[in-house]
Amino acid sequence: MTELEQKGIVLAVEGQVAEVEFSHAAPAVHDILVLENDPGVTMEVFSSSRANSYYCLVLSSSVELRRGAAVSNTGVPITIRAGRELLGRVIDFAGAPLDGKGVIAGPDAFPIYRTSPHYRDVSTKQEILETGIKVVDLFCPLLKGGKIGLIGGAGVGKTVMLTELLHNIILMREQASTVSVFAGVGERVREGQELIATLEEKKALPSVSVVLGPMGSPPAVRRITAQTAVAVAEYFRDVLKMNVLFFIDNVFRFAQAGNELSMIMKTIPSEDGYQPTLASEISSIHGRLISTNEAAVTTIEAVYIPNDDILDQAVQAVFAHLDSVVVFSRDVYQQNLLPAVDPLASYSSALNPGTAGEFHYETAREVGVLFKKAESLERVVSLVGESELSPEDRMLYQRSRKIRNFLTQNLYVVEDQANLEGQFVPLKTTLEDVKAILEGKYDSIPEDKFRYIGSVKEIKK
Repeated sequence: MTELEQKGIVLAVEGQVAEVEFSHAAPAVHDILVLENDPGVTMEVFSSSRANSYYCLVLSSSVELRRGAAVSNTGVPITIRAGRELLGRVIDFAGAPLDGKGVIAGPDAFPIYRTSPHYRDVSTKQEILETGIKVVDLFCPLLKGGKIGLIGGAGVGKTVMLTELLHNIILMREQASTVSVFAGVGERVREGQELIATLEEKKALPSVSVVLGPMGSPPAVRRITAQTAVAVAEYFRDVLKMNVLFFIDNVFRFAQAGNELSMIMKTIPSEDGYQPTLASEISSIHGRLISTNEAAVTTIEAVYIPNDDILDQAVQAVFAHLDSVVVFSRDVYQQNLLPAVDPLASYSSALNPGTAGEFHYETAREVGVLFKKAESLERVVSLVGESELSPEDRMLYQRSRKIRNFLTQNLYVVEDQANLEGQFVPLKTTLEDVKAILEGKYDSIPEDKFRYIGSVKEIKK
């Protein structure tokens, strides 16, 4: 391509989107453009707007952009310097360090946009990955190489659960063979700082690579941050052949960034108000986070529910890609039953006799039936009191309360706030203790004794 063919002219600028005309050679999608008068101003080709002109996402300040400004097409997409050097570091969407520890001199130039693995390379193994969190392991077990969604409104504990899962799996179970990638997409800078401080305190940061695109960043940066984080996970999986734990907080912010850009580009929205490409944008990330025959990628993602409306289309678009769903409830949170998970709304495809085992499956199913019966008795109890229930209903109601209290747990990542030591509870212990409560072995013990304990053996002590 000649130098003339690489030239373009800015036709219009609106927010973080510029419309650029190329009279000669057409640029490719994802090509990076630079402003000739200021190479620090960069743009990424996003889509065609009309004949010979293209919408471009502005990746830096747009102050220097104006109509008639000349730009040059570099002919290459965003690439990052990838290698083991990314572990223990915090980077932005372009691979630049944010932690003040100097330039990352990784050995490989790795493009952030890649295709999904071929179906013949995809692993179909199903293995339960223990998290040490009772309510998760019992009702929505996590598959190694699967995807689990933490679904909830604002302030109900999604980020705390995400960080606890990272801590438990890396430090308790998988430290030697697994690395982690954390994508902070559209969340507060403060939360990113707290995460890094927690990882340093728990000595987990050396095995984690953090990619941040905080809430104050332009929508284009927030959107691309997720793609960069996925590329880092792919590098560890495909090049270094390492198992990866991929965490993203928050998937909704990724969809929201796409919606903001779509509105600027005046794309006709779908009936729900979101961009018509919402489903394909969500798929573009999840389709790449796949386990192969050589290494597994286990995805744990927080999904914000706007206005506590779980039927929001952006939330629903994520559901199709998840193996397990942990739904957080504000009502449960207000009852101080933490983690504030709604067991009846949560589910997992791994909860079947073939994968989880007959004992696990039957125990979880019995507890689910018991909780549903107790839910129907709750209104009666609130009106006339527990004493008015029949002896059989009173027994079921009390056992359900004990099991619900037993599923509460002290977490490692909030030890300094709660002043209580965190707990890792093996799945075997959880199942045996829940089964014992179901069978009535602890009917004589008051329900409040079951709160925030690891095992029922602690009650006897």
